[in-house]
Amino acid sequence: MAEPILSVRDLHTEFVANEGIIRAVDGVSFDVFQGRTLGVVGESGCGKSVTARSILGIVERPGRVTGGQIILRPADGPPVDLLKLPAKAMRDIRGPEIALVFQEPMASFSQYYTIGNQIMEGIRLHLGLSRRAARDRAIELLDMVGVPQPSRRVDEYPFQLSGGLRQRVMIAMALSCDPRVLIADEPTTALDVTTQAQILDLLRDLQQKQGLALILITHDMGVIAEMAHDVAVMYLGRAVETGPVGEIFSAPRHPYTRALLRSIPTVLAKPRTRLPTIEGSIPHPSNRPTGCAYHPRCLEIIDERCRAQEPPETGAATTRIRCFLHGGAA
Repeated sequence: MAEPILSVRDLHTEFVANEGIIRAVDGVSFDVFQGRTLGVVGESGCGKSVTARSILGIVERPGRVTGGQIILRPADGPPVDLLKLPAKAMRDIRGPEIALVFQEPMASFSQYYTIGNQIMEGIRLHLGLSRRAARDRAIELLDMVGVPQPSRRVDEYPFQLSGGLRQRVMIAMALSCDPRVLIADEPTTALDVTTQAQILDLLRDLQQKQGLALILITHDMGVIAEMAHDVAVMYLGRAVETGPVGEIFSAPRHPYTRALLRSIPTVLAKPRTRLPTIEGSIPHPSNRPTGCAYHPRCLEIIDERCRAQEPPETGAATTRIRCFLHGGAA
């Protein structure tokens, strides 16, 4: 396999709060390859969105990236560590190299400007096109993502569009400068199932046509099974299991991954039976358990070892896991 376009190594992001230091991202590592999709999955509060914002350098205060490496391999140049770039150089990365589809389009758009103006802003900033050429490019992008009557819609405001159309416009905005890496943060949240399928089909088609490296953040294991080539399962700021989607789904090794898969409804389940659930809830990052972060909810806990020691990351080159049940440590 070729070198990854994006490599995240031991990433740490913290927030300073009244109750102390909150470690929102606590040592995440993964690779993203051209033409492939990395699915980042986990419950709400496990650090998925903060990881995406850390990659782009847009973590809001009082948060800050405190350690690790984010290595980008541009098409025409040596690899660069995004964490070492000055602010101006980082602005040049956002858009032409890495783009983000935000989780909630209605909150991400300005309601005072037309969608055309908001798409054109990035095009003129990074590509240096005239206003007329940028408008033509915006119409072309709206047509590419399936917005009907793009020459009319380009002059409409976000509140005039449905949720599905706003999501398509958000994707068009992210693609406006031809990025090589696209991060989609919960792109199907709050959409009906038909629109969800359309958005996922759109992302898949765009990836095949443009060779995008896609990071798909979601809590839906069904979306991961359909879309992803590789999977990173996150829990409380850490990737507890990573590997190819086939291996993760056919032979999950971490108890948390197995619990997530058990909670998915299947056609083989007996009618009118209660779905398995994961007991308890994910702890707040400011109240992190000692030892393995998952041990208070784990059904396969190993005596005091899981309560007292943090499991190291072990495994082969393609599949990595943080659990004492594997790697000869049990």
